[in-house]
Amino acid sequence: MSHVPVSRETSERLDILCTMVERWNRAINLVAAATIAQLRHRHIADSTQLVAFLPNKAQHWVDLGSGAGFPGLVIAAQLVEFAPDCRVTLIESDQRKAVFLREASRAMAIQTNVITGRIENTPHQQADVISARALAPLTHLLYLTSLHLKTHGTAIFLKGQEMASEVRVAAKDGWKFESTQHKSATDPGGAIVIVRNMTREHSK
Repeated sequence: MSHVPVSRETSERLDILCTMVERWNRAINLVAAATIAQLRHRHIADSTQLVAFLPNKAQHWVDLGSGAGFPGLVIAAQLVEFAPDCRVTLIESDQRKAVFLREASRAMAIQTNVITGRIENTPHQQADVISARALAPLTHLLYLTSLHLKTHGTAIFLKGQEMASEVRVAAKDGWKFESTQHKSATDPGGAIVIVRNMTREHSK
């Protein structure tokens, strides 16, 4: 199922997630219908890569714009095994998708805190780690992340081929940050971007 090894128990939880996405997608737009056939490779396997970058002693992982649970629910399923003391919060503004996230968490037997609301209006989450996938351009992602990340926290973004240009735009918009990029194992043009020490000096 994935380029990152998972236990049998975690694999079973991810199978449940796939089944639920397939069923719920008929009623609400969780993922593009054209990607359902590649659900395990395109969405699940893509998401499983992020846990490898979990910082030591992280206690709170927040996923922004969780949608169908990629990567948030996948991360939560893995953390049951890899870091059971790390709690997971999913922020989703769409009421129906938030209901799905709660129902999927229950079916997968994992603990998550689902917040229904806009990221900008959600109280500061004091996150050690923040993730986002296909949510927004980098400069806006940095802004959203800054609202919820601890001072020395880590942001993990799944990005595509546009990453280089997004970095330039973010710099023009006044953002300074340290980043490392890792080639995606599932998307030849994609990258996992690790961001730390964000500051913003000015806005243009």
